[in-house]
Amino acid sequence: MPLGDEVMRSMGATLDVPTFDETAFTRPVPLSEATVAIVTSAALHRPDDEAFGNADTSYRVIDRTDRQLVLGHWSPNFDRSGFTMDINVVLPLDRLEEMAADGTIGAVAPRHYSFAGNQPDDVETIRLDSGPAAAAQLKADGVDVVLLTPV
Repeated sequence: MPLGDEVMRSMGATLDVPTFDETAFTRPVPLSEATVAIVTSAALHRPDDEAFGNADTSYRVIDRTDRQLVLGHWSPNFDRSGFTMDINVVLPLDRLEEMAADGTIGAVAPRHYSFAGNQPDDVETIRLDSGPAAAAQLKADGVDVVLLTPV
C-alpha cells in the first residue's frame, strides 16, 4: 500500500461519522425497467450551440439522437483522440441503445446533459443552480438512473 494511502486510511479511521435516525433512500426500479440518462463533464455541444466559455457553469441539452457533437473540454492534459475515434468514449449513447434493445435497461432517456468539468473555482453555481435545474429536467423526463461520464 502506498504511503499516501496509509496516511489517508489512518486519518479517516479517526474521524467521527455522523449517524442519522432516518436516511434519504429511494428504492430504485429494476435496471431492466429503468430509464437511463447520461450526464457528462466533457463540455459537449452541438456545432450550432453556444460553446462553453471559461468557468462556464451552464449546461447543454443533448438529444438522444445527437451524434454530431463538439467536445468543448479545453484542459491541456486531456487527450481527445478517444473521442475523435468514438463519441461513445465520453457519451455512450450507442451502448445505452444496445442495452435498451436487449432488455438490460428499460429505456434510454430522450435528453442528456453536458457540463464543463474543468471548473477553476465556482462549483457552487452548479451545485445550487444549474445542477438542480438539469436534475429537474431529468426527473421530468422520468429518468431513474444517471450515468456520469467525468472527463
